[in-house]
Amino acid sequence: MLQSHQQSLQEARVPIQRSGRREEGDPWHTEAVCRRDEAALFFAPSKEPTADRLSREAAAKRVCARCPVMVECREHALLLPEPYGVWGGLTAAERRVVQARRRRRDTAEKLTAPRGIAQAG
Repeated sequence: MLQSHQQSLQEARVPIQRSGRREEGDPWHTEAVCRRDEAALFFAPSKEPTADRLSREAAAKRVCARCPVMVECREHALLLPEPYGVWGGLTAAERRVVQARRRRRDTAEKLTAPRGIAQAG
């Protein structure tokens, strides 16, 4: 059963649903490839075995890889932050790593930024 579940996840195909170019002001998610896919592909069921989780996440990432709004989706998940699921090709754990790196980078930039010169008055 595990093998057939993994095989069906690996074969997951999501057609790209596009109505042409996105108009200014349209939300980014209107062009998301995952809009018609099963949410279960992107969000873990409770008590999911590790092998199943890894297989499901890999299938979700394949969907994300061909999405025209993957970067916008990823930034959305990083800025909110979204605590669960695969967003923009990253799992929740991978997003936590990116967020930690960004915090360290921002802190380092603040520490090395040139100080303003005091004006004589």
